[in-house]
Amino acid sequence: MYVFDSSPLIILFRHYYPDRFPTLWENFELLKADNKIISVREVFNEINVYGESDRLTDWAKKNREFFEQPTIQELLIVTEVFKNNHFQALIRKKERLQGKPVADPFVAAKAKVLNGTVVTNERFKDNAAGLPNVCEKFEILCINLEEFMKRENWIF
Repeated sequence: MYVFDSSPLIILFRHYYPDRFPTLWENFELLKADNKIISVREVFNEINVYGESDRLTDWAKKNREFFEQPTIQELLIVTEVFKNNHFQALIRKKERLQGKPVADPFVAAKAKVLNGTVVTNERFKDNAAGLPNVCEKFEILCINLEEFMKRENWIF
């Protein structure tokens, strides 16, 4: 089970065109249909925050079921994430003031509850307050898009 952050979805939809990479999209849809890749509602909100119409936002609106609502158990984990003062920096002042969505703790919580793997293109940095750091703290496997493709043996 893979829980996708917004960054790998943005890369896939903006750089891997269906006409050029049909097998990639067939594989993606198969994994989606088998519920082996999912995401969370806050990723949907991040994708749609600017209201621009592109392939990703159009796809997201047609595939809302891919972006799951948090469960009570996941919300409890999100609470634990924010009990750590260091991770409160996940919500930057700008996002707070503008009411913008922040998906990282929800992605981590979904993966933790499902014993899944987070897929993000954020990179681990010592002492940072990013998704890979949250994953490390909560013992959640975290990989990037290329590692996901390797694990799934995708070759194009």
